[in-house]
Amino acid sequence: MRKKTVDQNPSPAAVLRSCLERFDGQQQKLVRAIRAAVRKRFPTANELAYDYKSHTVLSYAPSDRGIDGIVAIDARADSVRLYVHGGPKLPDPKKLLKGAGKMAKFVELESARQLLDPDIAALLDAAEALAPVPLPGGGKGKLILRTRK
Repeated sequence: MRKKTVDQNPSPAAVLRSCLERFDGQQQKLVRAIRAAVRKRFPTANELAYDYKSHTVLSYAPSDRGIDGIVAIDARADSVRLYVHGGPKLPDPKKLLKGAGKMAKFVELESARQLLDPDIAALLDAAEALAPVPLPGGGKGKLILRTRK
């Protein structure tokens, strides 16, 4: 009989998978689909993963600093929100953005297809244009785990 060994140094992807396992299967599937769509939209951005007690946040930034993030996925058991940096300054004629944040506002997501909506795509374009640090012109962003101190 083989003993199951525990990887003492799991990859960032394995740690992130473990963080998302707290959610039910449908929610995990939704988060994975939204994550894939955001990665496709911002391929050169680093993906900064923060795990909290009740939710996981994935911030997409040109650097390894969360403050430079352009968008962030906030995955919770009952919802997935896409936070858009610069929310209060962004043109939002359809009033899609919610929240009272001074730096970011959010859109509730029920599917990854919503990111293809022209109004949401315009918000993402505007957020990228307002970013104080531009995304790299080439290459691929990496997954970076962040822990709270």
